[in-house]
Amino acid sequence: MTATEPWHPSVRAVFAPDAPLGNRYDHPVCPQEFLDALWEFDDEVGHQIGGHAHSVQNPVEIEIAEAVLDGEVSWNDPGLSEEADGWMLLAQFDSEDAADMMWGDAGALYWLIRPEDLAERRLERVMFTWQCSIERRRSHPIFRSDGISSPFLS
Repeated sequence: MTATEPWHPSVRAVFAPDAPLGNRYDHPVCPQEFLDALWEFDDEVGHQIGGHAHSVQNPVEIEIAEAVLDGEVSWNDPGLSEEADGWMLLAQFDSEDAADMMWGDAGALYWLIRPEDLAERRLERVMFTWQCSIERRRSHPIFRSDGISSPFLS
């Protein structure tokens, strides 16, 4: 089962379109009791293909949107939310002690793609980001525009 955070742009757009992007808002899907019940099911390692990302920090779609927009928009700009809505999770790999994989301090790796690019198999347009609780990382395209793969694939 994958479920996104209530402050994810797609959920916020339905329940509280005027709420600040990436923040909790006053609605029954935001109280801590509801979140605790929802995340009670989240005791497995979070490797997955598709679905909703299990973000360590802010929704990863917002990080990708910030990167696409060169970090030049504020969180209050509707363009950031609009851009974030255009991305979906392709794959997520969590830290896992049993596999000796640790991303920062128990972070996760995320690859996102626009649905139309996935439908056309344009995987060169995939964007990568990762999160851990220590600090926020910069999102990057997997391939440069000249077709040379990025260091994230090495």
